[in-house]
Amino acid sequence: MSRREANLLTALLLFLLGLTLAFTAPRWARSLREPMASPEDDQQAGTAGEGVRADNESEAQRSISVKLYFPDAEAGGLLYEDREVSFSSDLQRQLRNVVEELVKGPRTGLLPPFAPETRVLEVFVTARGVAYVDLSKEAEALPGAGSQGELLSVYALVNTVVANFPAVKRVQILIEDKPVATLGGHVDLSRPLPPDMTFLVQPSPSPAPGPLAPAGAPGPPPS
Repeated sequence: MSRREANLLTALLLFLLGLTLAFTAPRWARSLREPMASPEDDQQAGTAGEGVRADNESEAQRSISVKLYFPDAEAGGLLYEDREVSFSSDLQRQLRNVVEELVKGPRTGLLPPFAPETRVLEVFVTARGVAYVDLSKEAEALPGAGSQGELLSVYALVNTVVANFPAVKRVQILIEDKPVATLGGHVDLSRPLPPDMTFLVQPSPSPAPGPLAPAGAPGPPPS
C-alpha cells in the first residue's frame, strides 16, 4: 500500500469515527446527566415497594359492616340487612363496594332492588356531598312493578348510600354515563335525591312460643 493510499484510508476512518460520535453524543450526554442508582437507593426502592404491597394486602383483608336496604313485598317498604364488605381508604372505592354489594341482592327473603345483570359502571362523590352512581342499562328492568316498586328500588339505593356515608347528602342515578328522567316512568331522577327514611319498616316480630303442656297432660281434643 502506498503512502497516499494509507493517508486516504486514515482520513476515511477518522471521518467515520466523527460520524459515529456525532450520532451517539446525545445519548452519552443523557447517560452522563442521569444519576447512577446506588445500592442504597435500590434497597430503599425495594423497601418502599414492600411497604406499599403490605399496605394493600392489609387493606384487602379488612372489612366493615354496612346496612343494605332491600324492598319487602309484604310490608311494602324497605328492610335492611347487615353485610360485611371490603374496606377501602378511598371514599369512592368504598362507596362502589357498597353499591356493588347492594346490586348482588339480599340473602334473606327480601327482594333485589335491581335486576341481577345490573353492573355498577362508576361511582364518584362531589365536594358538595352528591354521590353519582352510574349503572348499566339493565337497571331499568326493575324487579318491582308499578310506582311503589320503582320507589322502593330507587330509595333502596339512595338510603343505602346516604345511611352508610355521612359525607353524602344526595344521590344522582345515571344510566350508561347519562342522566335519565326516570327508570320506570314514576320517580323523577332528573336531580339528586335526598334519602327518605319513611320507606323503612320494622321487621315483623316472631310469634312468642306458647306455654308448654306439663308431662302427661291431655292434648287438645280432636276436631
